[in-house]
Amino acid sequence: MKTISKRHRWLLFFLWLAVSAWGIGLGAKLFELTVLIPAWAANPPQSLNLLPYGPRWPNNPGDFFQPLSAALVLATVGTLVAGWKTQSPYKALLWLSLGALILIWASTPTLFWPMIRDLYWASTGKQPLDSQAAAALAHQWIFYDWIRTALIAVGFVASLLAMSRNADAYSET
Repeated sequence: MKTISKRHRWLLFFLWLAVSAWGIGLGAKLFELTVLIPAWAANPPQSLNLLPYGPRWPNNPGDFFQPLSAALVLATVGTLVAGWKTQSPYKALLWLSLGALILIWASTPTLFWPMIRDLYWASTGKQPLDSQAAAALAHQWIFYDWIRTALIAVGFVASLLAMSRNADAYSET
């Protein structure tokens, strides 16, 4: 019977965390894209009052996604550190997961937060948009959010593939 090294155990722990967090994130984004966003993007600017931000909603989506992102950082960096001495093809999966997360993290404050601000301000009347501008912004959000969801799927699949590799893939070189 082959014994599992301490490093391998840590790698498995972080992979479980990564697969779980990526899977939860993917499910949440798919729910958001197929249920919530179609409601607030149905007929902007009137439908923007359904945006899940501000006093009309008891919870902000960021209250869910920010802690989940923190868990993903811990998991993806942890897998890379614990899997540092693994074979290159295996390590590439770990890098792919981290790369997807970095792209998501870079795009969220630079691309999505300004759009959230503009959509929210349009919904409250702070900075009104005409129907055409509101619809264009909502469609832009949806387009980029599908790309972000695809990146989440990449992170999930990369982590899942890394976890599904047999014990030989974990062998240290």
